[in-house]
Amino acid sequence: MGRWSEDRVAGAAPDAASLAAARKLARPGPWSETGSNDVLVWGKCQGSGKTPYQVSVDLAAPAYRCSCPSRKFPCKHALALLLLWSRGEAADAGTEAADFAREWAEQRAGRATVRERRQSEQPADPAAQAKRLADRLALMDAGIADFSRWLADLVRTGMASARSQPYSWWDGVAARLVDAQLPGLAEQVRTMGSDIHARSDWTDHLLHRAGRWWALTKAWRIRDHLTPDELADLRVAVGWSVPASEVEGVEALPGPWLVLGDHRSDDGRLQQQRTWLRGPDGTVVVLLDFAARSEPLATPQLAGALLEATVARYPGSAPRRALFTGGVGTAGTARTLGGGSSIRQALDAESAAVASSPWRERHPVLLAGVRLSTGGSGWLRDEAGDALPLVDAPLDSLLALTGGHPVDIFGELEEGRLRPLSAVIGNAVVTP
Repeated sequence: MGRWSEDRVAGAAPDAASLAAARKLARPGPWSETGSNDVLVWGKCQGSGKTPYQVSVDLAAPAYRCSCPSRKFPCKHALALLLLWSRGEAADAGTEAADFAREWAEQRAGRATVRERRQSEQPADPAAQAKRLADRLALMDAGIADFSRWLADLVRTGMASARSQPYSWWDGVAARLVDAQLPGLAEQVRTMGSDIHARSDWTDHLLHRAGRWWALTKAWRIRDHLTPDELADLRVAVGWSVPASEVEGVEALPGPWLVLGDHRSDDGRLQQQRTWLRGPDGTVVVLLDFAARSEPLATPQLAGALLEATVARYPGSAPRRALFTGGVGTAGTARTLGGGSSIRQALDAESAAVASSPWRERHPVLLAGVRLSTGGSGWLRDEAGDALPLVDAPLDSLLALTGGHPVDIFGELEEGRLRPLSAVIGNAVVTP
């Protein structure tokens, strides 16, 4: 769950008096034991009594709890805590939830389970579902319109000036996108706030991203005319996820599935693990696992492993996201990843994929007979003399494994750079 903007906190206040009182409390002095994770914000606020008030906020609902006697929801203490958190002045992420916050969350989860069971026994209300969908779409439409205006201002004032903006400027835009239920776009904007200072090619990178964002805002307005796969890809780009329950049971593609490679990332708030698999008919899918910063991720699968499992795919264009639909067993290991392509063929395949789904971030490729060369972040060269720069590559490990000889390498092609995930060395698939 992304960080709220101050406007969203203000919008949650039951009245102006509560908000005014909260602003007076929104300073670090009276607060202790604050923290946050993906769904909770918590802290203790010292009032006039001996025992500080225990404050907890469920960001997903949202819902609020405070041990103070106020009958307002949220009370001034909950609002003050959210104001501090929205400014980044308290409740840093990554800490273990306080006992009082965890117990409250567990109680809420238990009650929610009971409600879901009762609701599952009752027929769905089509009218209520339609209203919820209409309300969400109206909120997203407004968010896209606001983002379009921001993009126009960015270009009008000159994108070179964007580099002089503080991170809070980018974070503020991202917070508004979260409020509009566009978390996928929000994450891209937050990442740009860091990339624009970290990357030497930041001008090309920003121009590329801004163009993609502008095209996305145009596609959103004509979403009713898109194909099902195009609409599914657009939903992924803006962060409108498809519940796993809508995917399970739709199909069950049998294995064995070959693990091509995996990659883990951590942006400080959320961990992600991508695992690429190829089925017996050549179908390539990607499994996505997520975990909060303080939580463990799923155990990674070994590159080259053959998995006896069935998977179901999410809607969208290939290669599609998938999930396991049952137990996972092992059926040995492979000595090779199959036939690879040249660098030119890989770039052509990426171009075709972008033409089909311009919102896709990365593309799986298996390169055949490429040599590693140093210089910068590293390069791969094939027999035709074509070269491809590397990103996030452990050069020392790759050099030690390949010994300068041509090998097959699987990785993720991202904006013209390859992230190597596995290599075929001799008769074994290894992870560099």
